[in-house]
Formats: sequence, structure tokens, C-alpha cells
Amino acid sequence: MPRLIKSAPGLPPAAQADVADTVQIMLARLKTGGEATVRDYAERLDHWTGEIVVPPETARAAGDHLPDALKQALDYAHDNIRRFAQAQRASLRDVEIELQPGLMAGQKSLPVGAAGCYVPGGRYAHIASALMTIATARAAGVPHVTACAPPRRAPDGTAQGIDPATLYTMHLAGADTILCLGGVQGVAAMAYGLFGTPPADVLAGPGNAYVAEAKRQLFGPVGIDMFAGPTDVLILADATADPALVALDLAGQAEHGPTSPCWLVTDHEPLARRVADLMPETCARIDGENGATAKAAWDAMGEIILCDSREEMAAESDRYAPEHLHVQCADLPWWQNRLTAYGSLFLGADTTVAFGDKASGPNHVLPTGGAARYTGGLSVHKFLKTVTWQRATPEALPALARATAIISRAEGMTGHALTAEARLATLTPRAHVANES
Repeated sequence: MPRLIKSAPGLPPAAQADVADTVQIMLARLKTGGEATVRDYAERLDHWTGEIVVPPETARAAGDHLPDALKQALDYAHDNIRRFAQAQRASLRDVEIELQPGLMAGQKSLPVGAAGCYVPGGRYAHIASALMTIATARAAGVPHVTACAPPRRAPDGTAQGIDPATLYTMHLAGADTILCLGGVQGVAAMAYGLFGTPPADVLAGPGNAYVAEAKRQLFGPVGIDMFAGPTDVLILADATADPALVALDLAGQAEHGPTSPCWLVTDHEPLARRVADLMPETCARIDGENGATAKAAWDAMGEIILCDSREEMAAESDRYAPEHLHVQCADLPWWQNRLTAYGSLFLGADTTVAFGDKASGPNHVLPTGGAARYTGGLSVHKFLKTVTWQRATPEALPALARATAIISRAEGMTGHALTAEARLATLTPRAHVANES
């Protein structure tokens, strides 16, 4: 029976604005007011009065003053992410089958016409998010990709356009149009097709609570990747794991924010106790405010669960269904075959969640809050629609029309029955007799 070595008390209650109501009002104003309202929100919320549409030459020149090492790292990450997404696309194939003599059916995967990719830029410059969303949409074959990111703030509080490294990466990943917009107004501009862009069929990318709520409210007429909450991580570790490395991996993810859950599940009590002892000093190794954030997240949202066996560990992990699942145990193939609920799986101590967050290839936009029980992360599939088709020849009509008519009349849908029976009337008596025999 699993037992807690450290529990998560959670965060104290805090007075919060009703995000849903605020977003609903903003979206209504943005839909009716269009570009003028977008500009008004951009000025009031982000102090931005400059160009909304980033000129192509500005995007192309964004990397001129970046360190070569950073550009090389981004090129490396882009290559991995693009190639992985292209491999996903290549794994999908069109299908055609003859279900009955003369009755053909099939499916094909088609990209959506336009995508909107949101690249966050609040507390951190989420450079890698531009690769994860834009490059993936490109690999899916989306004809037009619009991307937006908020203007960065100078030390004096003035807005200075999109962070140069983020802008460089948006251009590198292949965005057709780049908007200097953040928040609800950025999401709405892409969804409604403002500033000369086609309305997005799918919106993708992480963001704050207002961005997530805007995507949720727009969902229906517009597709979204997922409704995401605070990021989380679960580490499975046995007696072979290094406690210092486990503690560092927990702290590294806890720096995302004080609401980020981080869990350790183990069957080795000495490891559990040692990690618990190490966490305060490990968080302190992270510079400045990030270290304090990691400590706050661990204190409020961190848990250590002790299990009796690896099977119990796996069952506990599946129950949590974490966004990031890192296995630091012996016999990695067993864990890979046994585990069933996670956003992305990291196998062995030689990998770490940060690899997936930044550069290794699989997407870092992943399901949170236990949603990994029923869905995976962002992939080319989110930008594709699987459509079906069918075709019937006279050879198939007697049996097909008869079954359709019988079922339709049993349901009370006479019109459906008549449309099926009308197809029989198109057969020549000779063809009809031949098919009846």
C-alpha cells in the first residue's frame, strides 16, 4: 500500500479575479471591435503602440545580434523537432478497402488550412515553444501559420517588441506571419483572422491562465491543442538512482512556478528520505528568484510516495497520469512496456525532462492535470483531420440499399429509407437480377 513520506499541503487560498468572465468580455469586444480593439488592449495591457505585424525583414534580421552558440543550439533543436514531426507525419497513411464487392471506403489525412501558434513571453522567454508549435504545424503541411508573441518589457517598463531570440526562432521555424501581440488579444487576432491573416482553424501553444481560458472559450468553431494547467513532473526511482540527481530533476521542473506539482514515487525508503533532505539545498542551487520559486513549489506541491514494489510504483504513476514521467530505475524496457498514462516518457538517468522541454525532438506541449489518461501531447495530428470517403458500384447496391432501408424504417426515418430505395430503381432489371442471384 503506497504511503506518503512527504505530502503536498497545497497553496493557501488566494483571491483571484474571475478569469472566465474577464476573458468572455474581452473576446466579445475583440470580435466586434476587430483590429482597433486589439490595438487598444495591446497598449493598455502591454504598453505596445508599435507595429502589430512584424515586417519580414525584421524577423530575418532578428538573429544578427544573437550569440552564435545560441543560434547553433536553436538550429540543433529545430532540426530534431522538425525531423521528429516529419516522422510522425510519415507514419500516417491513406487507407482504402473494399468492404463488400463493389463497396469501397477509405480515409485520408488532410492538414487544416491555417494554424495560430501562441508563443509565451511573460516571466521567461519561451524560445523553444516557438519551435514546438510552428515547426510541428509546418511538418503537418499547414499552408499558413500565424504566430504571435507578446512584446518584452525593458527595465523601465516600456515595451520593446518581441524578444530577439524568440523572434529569430519564430522565423526559423517557418511562421508565415508574426504578430507582436500577447494575451487574449493575441489569441483572438489569430482566431478571428485579423491583420491580414486567415482565421486559424487550430490554435496551439502554452500560455497563462487568460490565454488558456481564451482557447477554451474559442474551442468549437476553432480547434485547440489542449486546455493546459500548471506543468507537472513525476519521477520513478529505485535503489539504483542517484538521490542528488533525482532531487535536481525535481527542483529543475519546480522552477516553472509555485503551482507546479512535482512527485517522487519509489520503493526504496533510504532514497526517499535522502531526496527529502536534499531538496532545500538543491532548490537553493538555482539562482535568484527561480530558486525561491522552486522551493515554494516543492513545499506546497511536492510529494514523495513510498511503494512496496515496482508494480505498485507503476500503478501509482498511472493513477497520477503526469505530464512528464521520468524513470530512473533498473530494467528500463519493463517500465517502457508497463507504463500507460503520461504526456512524455523519459527513460534513464542519462535523459532529463529539460531535454524534452528544449531540444531533443518530441513535443513539449503536453497534457497536464491528469489529462494524460486520455490524450497525448501536441503533434502533427493536432494540425491534421482524418476524413473518410466511400464509393458504391451497382454490384454493391442491392445489399447496401436493402440494409439501409430496413434500419432506417426501424428508426422511423422514412426519408432515409426512400433515398436508399431510390438507388435500387437506377439498376436495370438485368443488373438487379444478376446481383440478387
